[in-house]
Amino acid sequence: MKKYTFKEHFLELKRRFLIIATFFLSTFLFCYYFSDDIYSFILKPLANATDQHGRKMIYTGMAEAFFTYVKLSFWAAFLIVIPLIAYQLYSFIAPGLLAHEKTLVVPAFIISPLLFYLGGFFVFYLIMPQAWQFFLSFENSNSSLPIILEARVSEYLSIVMQLVTAFGLASQLPIVMLILCVLKLITSEGLKNKRRFAIVIIFIMAAILTPPDVLSQIALAMPLIILYEISIVMCKFVEKKRNR
Repeated sequence: MKKYTFKEHFLELKRRFLIIATFFLSTFLFCYYFSDDIYSFILKPLANATDQHGRKMIYTGMAEAFFTYVKLSFWAAFLIVIPLIAYQLYSFIAPGLLAHEKTLVVPAFIISPLLFYLGGFFVFYLIMPQAWQFFLSFENSNSSLPIILEARVSEYLSIVMQLVTAFGLASQLPIVMLILCVLKLITSEGLKNKRRFAIVIIFIMAAILTPPDVLSQIALAMPLIILYEISIVMCKFVEKKRNR
């Protein structure tokens, strides 16, 4: 295995960072050009949750809409470059890996972006429609002064970003556990023994990362518990392979 100096490591890291930054900037400009279309797409769950006519989005600050579109473009660009980030990170650490280590690391870097997108898909198409129905249930048009939702564009985007990012990051749990197991920092038996504590922590994390409705919290906690069980199985597989 070839040895590299600190300077060589730094220059290689700098080169890969510049590749990511260049592609990210180009993707950001592309996303900003189509920011209207992107925002229309992420508005669909809220639009489909109500059949009332005259529904509208508002902004209350002079620059709020502009910065919302900039924020949306940054976020969309980040989602697009996730596979590139994973590939560049693997390419940077690959020279320091042994052959048997690559057999575990390569699938992890391939599956990680897919899990992130799967988590985002799950929350966007299954959780958000239910969450918006919950928030819209507090409208009351029969009172003396009707209570109608007129969401701000920045507030809506923040909630969508929070949910998609939270579910995407939560889906990385098996990958994180696999890496820790490869590094011998955790064991499958240890994960089994700490299952009850893990479930409590998962529900606390779900309450922090999701909006303040029980449905979203349970919808994030339950997949996390399933992923935790999958992590135990994956760690068992790694331990058996290591013993052989």
